[in-house]
Amino acid sequence: MIAQIDPFHAIAISREAHALEAEGRSILHMEFGQPSTGAPAAAIAAAHQVLDSDPMGYWESAALKARIAGHYRERYGVAVDAEQVLLTCGASPGLVLGLGCLFAPGARVATARPGYVAYRNVLKALYLEVEEVACGPEERYQISAAALEALEPAPDGVIIASPANPTGTIIPPAELARIAAVCGARGIRIVSDEIYHGLSFGAPARSMLEFAPDAVVVNSFSKYFSMAGWRLGWVVVPQDLIDAARARMGNLFLTPPSLAQHAGLKAFDCVEELEGHVATYRRNRELLLAALPALGLKEIAPPDGAFYIYADVGHLTDDSLAFCQKLLRETGVATAPGIDFDPVEGRRHIRFSFAVSTDRVEDAIARMIPWFAAQARRTD
Repeated sequence: MIAQIDPFHAIAISREAHALEAEGRSILHMEFGQPSTGAPAAAIAAAHQVLDSDPMGYWESAALKARIAGHYRERYGVAVDAEQVLLTCGASPGLVLGLGCLFAPGARVATARPGYVAYRNVLKALYLEVEEVACGPEERYQISAAALEALEPAPDGVIIASPANPTGTIIPPAELARIAAVCGARGIRIVSDEIYHGLSFGAPARSMLEFAPDAVVVNSFSKYFSMAGWRLGWVVVPQDLIDAARARMGNLFLTPPSLAQHAGLKAFDCVEELEGHVATYRRNRELLLAALPALGLKEIAPPDGAFYIYADVGHLTDDSLAFCQKLLRETGVATAPGIDFDPVEGRRHIRFSFAVSTDRVEDAIARMIPWFAAQARRTD
């Protein structure tokens, strides 16, 4: 039987948004979690130099692997050997790689609900059983050690995301330690999606490797490094999985783009420019949080990191997809429907991405305030 997976509805929203834009409409793209800024200037300059001097080919940059391993020592105090780092074509193949190394078809893997749409669908595509754990405001929309302790029988694995998509919530260090302890005691393997690390608005996010050295960590240059289109990411695997991971990487994906690897190595040196992006996201977050009362949105997930606001619009709709389509068509503001992230409660939620320029956030707020007010009047 062929695995049946659900569509990614935000892609359909984005397709319609671009069609409207082609017709001359003014569209504000807040539907995807991708920075509107480009790669750091020095990384682009390095790429130009490589284009002029290197014919390129299948290649794995030893220098980039070593730099990533050094990043874990410098930021998290974790010893990672460069050979534990596999370079991937973004985080999505990295997730497939990690899950494929750890689990046989039929294994049960727990995820938080709401959670990134691809967790659920990649698990299904790999013929793994999805164990969705409902996580609401009381749990700060995050899976907990207590929830994992309560699952019977114990799942084979769990996907952790901190900061999370769509909520931006961060798991505190003490809770990460408790999760690691429960997973160690119950034989639950951990896949930690750390793609939003570097994008925190309070205390920085901690790596699961600090608490569970046998975890598989997925990360990417798409978010903090502002290089989504370069399709470059990495996976950190424990020593005992290196051979299995390399075999899968070589057969399924070969190598990531050579050009992206050269640019990615240089991007690690562009801290000032990248932190400038984080400052913009912080300002955008503040603007949206201040505007929420005027939009009538009182229940949101705490956006500790990443660049999302996940808001309850249940007082206005129980069809978040239709709601996002109507919002797009009538205001030009593109957002993501909650059903992508939660097939149960997501019908009453939408997600705003504030990974755009501040003037676009201000424009979106100005368009949405009267529109949301009109929707509220219709439901009174």
